[in-house]
Amino acid sequence: MSDFTVAELNSIREIVFAHILSSKKLTEYAEKCSDSKIKKMFADAAQEAQNSANNLISMI
Repeated sequence: MSDFTVAELNSIREIVFAHILSSKKLTEYAEKCSDSKIKKMFADAAQEAQNSANNLISMI
């Protein structure tokens, strides 16, 4: 673990939660979408948001 200040950890935590929330919402949009291209776009964006959250989590 790197030496982060409390403020930095709080900022990272907020960003991680935002990415997780975005991933969940984008997944819901993908599930509700009937157009296959848009469905894939939402699903890909959801995966990218989840990957970003995972990468941030691995930093701490």
